[in-house]
Amino acid sequence: MKLLLGFMWLLHWLPLPVLGRFGDLVGSLLFVIMGPRRDIALTNLRLCLPELSEQERRTLARRHFQAYSRSVFERAILWWASEARLRRLIVIETSEGMPPGQIPVAAMTDKPTILLCPHFVCLDVAGASIAMEASASSMYVQQKSAAFDNVLRAGRARFKPVKLFTRQDGIKPILRALRDRLPYFMLPDMDFGEKDAEFVPFFGIPAATLTATARIAATTGAQVMPVIATFLPGYRGWRVKFYPVWDNYPGPDMVAATRRMNAFIEERVREAPAEYFWTHKRFKTRPNGEPSFYSNKR
Repeated sequence: MKLLLGFMWLLHWLPLPVLGRFGDLVGSLLFVIMGPRRDIALTNLRLCLPELSEQERRTLARRHFQAYSRSVFERAILWWASEARLRRLIVIETSEGMPPGQIPVAAMTDKPTILLCPHFVCLDVAGASIAMEASASSMYVQQKSAAFDNVLRAGRARFKPVKLFTRQDGIKPILRALRDRLPYFMLPDMDFGEKDAEFVPFFGIPAATLTATARIAATTGAQVMPVIATFLPGYRGWRVKFYPVWDNYPGPDMVAATRRMNAFIEERVREAPAEYFWTHKRFKTRPNGEPSFYSNKR
């Protein structure tokens, strides 16, 4: 692992166009050799984008592998490049009513704020852009390798203090952080089973979806501000877009609020379909009696 991390460190010296193309090349190779993950991606695309032909879905899946691989290697820049370089590579877009081209720090720290960041491959870029301006909190998966875990934590907290929680920590630290006006960076769109989840449509398919976004917002009075990071064309960097705070969210119905969240994510996926995390078994948990969509392979 230390050799791999050393290799990653060396990569951060490369120009982004070179690093990006290297990531694309590796992603193309992984699409060929990682059959089980390719099958998961194609299954998800058949379910979510049935209007595409099979060849169009294979092309999109290959582009996703390229985008995902590229994002992994480009983390070297996020973890080790200078702040000045990062600022040159990250373009901030904001919606009407927010300061143009700036992280809306005041809006996200004046009151409890959930920064809703679905699983697009560049989500770490969104985190880095915020960390250069304000402290925040988030949940993360503890890594098996202690060396990699240390680098991951240090990379995400190298500009401003960042509180990182694991699922084992429970919800109390998150509520505490929000009440302290520490924005909570939330990734709401993975299948963690039926616990604390409802079957809510995602591209028309019932998907076990955590209701935590709505429930936490209701408990703390937090506002929900979506943020999405995507690639800029031509290997020029990344775009981080902040969307308006959701009005009247969550309301009295937690399931309806969760359905509203999924609908928003669907819209963003259609804007950058290759960059959504298709290799996750998003529909792994099925309503009682329904068969699995996926094979028994990984």
